[in-house]
Amino acid sequence: MLRIFNDLLGDPQPIDLTPRRYGVVVACDGGLLEVSGLSVPVGALCRISHGNGQSLCAEVIGFRNGRTLMMLLGDTVLLRPGARVRPVGKPGMLPVGEVFLGRAVDGEGKPIDGLGPLHPRALWPAGGVRAGALDRSPVRRSFDTGIRALNAITTFGVGQRIGIMAGSGVGKSVLLDMIAHGASAEIVIVGLIGERAREVSDFVERHMAGSKRATTAVIAVPADHAPNLRIRGAMLATAMAEYFRAQGRKVLLIMDSLTRVAHAGREIGLLLGEPGAARGYPPSALATITKLVERAGNSAQSGGSITGLYTVLADGDSQDDPVVDTARSILDGHIVLSRDLAQRGQYPAIDIAASLSRVMTDITSRDHQRLARAFRALVAAYEANRDLVLMGAYRAGADQQLDRAIAMHPALVQFLTQEGGTVVTLEQSVAQLGALLGPEGSR
Repeated sequence: MLRIFNDLLGDPQPIDLTPRRYGVVVACDGGLLEVSGLSVPVGALCRISHGNGQSLCAEVIGFRNGRTLMMLLGDTVLLRPGARVRPVGKPGMLPVGEVFLGRAVDGEGKPIDGLGPLHPRALWPAGGVRAGALDRSPVRRSFDTGIRALNAITTFGVGQRIGIMAGSGVGKSVLLDMIAHGASAEIVIVGLIGERAREVSDFVERHMAGSKRATTAVIAVPADHAPNLRIRGAMLATAMAEYFRAQGRKVLLIMDSLTRVAHAGREIGLLLGEPGAARGYPPSALATITKLVERAGNSAQSGGSITGLYTVLADGDSQDDPVVDTARSILDGHIVLSRDLAQRGQYPAIDIAASLSRVMTDITSRDHQRLARAFRALVAAYEANRDLVLMGAYRAGADQQLDRAIAMHPALVQFLTQEGGTVVTLEQSVAQLGALLGPEGSR
């Protein structure tokens, strides 16, 4: 109890005695509010009084013809014309701090875990602190994901931005669980944006317990929440990761999913009248995910890092989806999950031939790279001729590489398969890869 009062009284704020200005709601159309008589910047939060001592929260998303355009962070139920609107908080700033570690909050930073109120004393710009391109130090150290297939074949680095791309129901969330459980990082920030509420409660129950709870923060905004609240949740998770990176910490930022953020940006863009360019996505929606991803990486000034892990939902398993194409172009690597492999019972269903780490050659030894290339060649040779082999149309001895791939196929599949909850370190993964391929694999 005393600690709570110390948090409240330790950093006293000056009392603002200036007159409080307010506006009134004059129109509501499809969730878009028009407010007159109030001049506040874009991104500011406002409270709308609707009687009985209750209020609704809204965010400023633009202005037009002398009126301020807002979008509610909740439902429009009980909203009435003439309701008074007052600005609250500091525009463009989000709450961050150590108090969020071990807690689960919503897009506004309010706790949803039932463990009492939070009193953050630090603020961070919602759009991040823009730095020069040369402030981003290069990726030079390996990042241990705890998954054998990723550590050995597509090795990732500290400060890299990685995408997990797949259709629905292929195992993106399961793979995220495995990485969150086995990855080595000082701080883990998890943004569950636009997901099912059941998945949110399951994730919190699994990961907000044990020794890792004190270094993990969860920001959850389920799919039934307002689109601007979903984007605000993604910005809060990224801002929190930037705050810890500025302290020199090694942060793992998990965002599930980047596609839901783009969907929220599309809803807001279309509501403001933007034209749908790429398959209904306005330019601002795709720019939203670009800005989020670019905020991750290494900091040369503080020595900290943000290793970003983003899931991307491929609509209809199409890799030509605008969100997938945009994410692939700005990420430093991507993991592609295959529905065919999942249907065969191979989990995680990582398509090694289509997955890529753009920094692997900078952070691994030449022997490791040769082993990884040999493994990829064997898997690609078997998959390219799989139908011929199953039909019995292939004659042994026609292709030496394919003969070896057929003989080693069960061992290759076993290497790529890993049970949930098990952790295989980077050193163990490389050692097992060398033992599997033998001396011939390193030639």
